Amino acid sequence: MRSRKGAARSGGTLVEKLIHLALPVRLVHMENGERSGLELACTYDIHPHGARLRSSRDLKVGDLVTVERGRTKSVCEVVWAAAPDSPLRGQFTVECVEGARIPWEDELRKMEEHYLPVIPDWPTRKRGMNAFPQGSHNRRRRPRFAVDGGANLAEIGGQSCVEGRLEEISEYGCLISSGNLLTPGTGLRLVLNMCDVSIALRGHVRYTAERRAMGVEFQEIRQGDRPLLDYVLHQLKKPRVEDFADLEVITEHLAAVAG
Repeated sequence: MRSRKGAARSGGTLVEKLIHLALPVRLVHMENGERSGLELACTYDIHPHGARLRSSRDLKVGDLVTVERGRTKSVCEVVWAAAPDSPLRGQFTVECVEGARIPWEDELRKMEEHYLPVIPDWPTRKRGMNAFPQGSHNRRRRPRFAVDGGANLAEIGGQSCVEGRLEEISEYGCLISSGNLLTPGTGLRLVLNMCDVSIALRGHVRYTAERRAMGVEFQEIRQGDRPLLDYVLHQLKKPRVEDFADLEVITEHLAAVAG
């Protein structure tokens, strides 16, 4: 996971290595610059600048905590906190802002990322990369939601790296607009940044549309990122405030006509 601040700092490159790993840590909460209590916690995943954890306390973006593991400690800032009504309630992400080294530096150096199939029986499915009938991308298997986000794509086994805007997303794929479109069938590693979280996947370009966008089908998702994808889809399913405003205007108009 990566915050907006972390995304800007990386200069638009793909998100750095993230490992799904549970490590016991101690959290020292800070209030008004003073220590306010010790809490035992556990990481969900770790990366070179921070981690995703869970707390029984109500943390918000901007809060400071000291993360301790063994003799190593680092002051960290909360850069994302899950909505209280979501399945990830209590989870939050921190980025280290002070400290000689991160508490999980050794684990990051020794371990590698792992990816899991988006669909469990994916290897048995027939891909037919270059044989999609025209209009086949309109056959939705899952609801697709409009979303405002960023996308970084890197060709697997190639040199192409593309940045784009994430416009739509579903459980199995997404629509990305870009000035540099890749050929249908191209295998990709992509990182999607939306709703203040980052999700890494592998997939392929399934089609291009109007010379401005490409549909990407997901094949694998980084271990530990599946709950984050579900979180994003859950957030996008919520009715927007504008929807209720539009409904109110329509209702008032109908009432006036009826009168």
